[in-house]
Amino acid sequence: MERGKPGSKMHVLSDANGLPLLVGVSAGNVHDSEGLKPMVKGHQTRHDPHRGRHFKPQRLHADKAYDRADLRRWLRGKRIGVRIARKGIESSERLGRRRRVIERTMSWLSGYRRLSPRYERNPRNYLAFLGLTAALCCYKRLIRLTT
Repeated sequence: MERGKPGSKMHVLSDANGLPLLVGVSAGNVHDSEGLKPMVKGHQTRHDPHRGRHFKPQRLHADKAYDRADLRRWLRGKRIGVRIARKGIESSERLGRRRRVIERTMSWLSGYRRLSPRYERNPRNYLAFLGLTAALCCYKRLIRLTT
């Protein structure tokens, strides 16, 4: 975290295939871990009326920036499995398959010219363009799977 850093950060919650489910924006000088709770709270669970079950995320994969004891407890209280790299124990060289998925998703989103350098001064407009970009990524993936 750089205290004087201007700009903004993208937060993306994606599924196991890398499709963006939820996007968010925070200030550039806010730590990454502060965006986790709003993202998980904002994710809607699906309800199956025939079986009477709710479908919620089973596991959360995150990097070392999210390695905080209070976040781990909060996720366990929500019955979400925690797979967060631990500081000082796991090396950042072994990011693995699951980390590659979110990095690919971030690459898809930042590949759009409107988002890479942030032209929008209003955060609501930037968030709207980010949501539109996420919808386009999902649409492209759907077209590729159905044709």
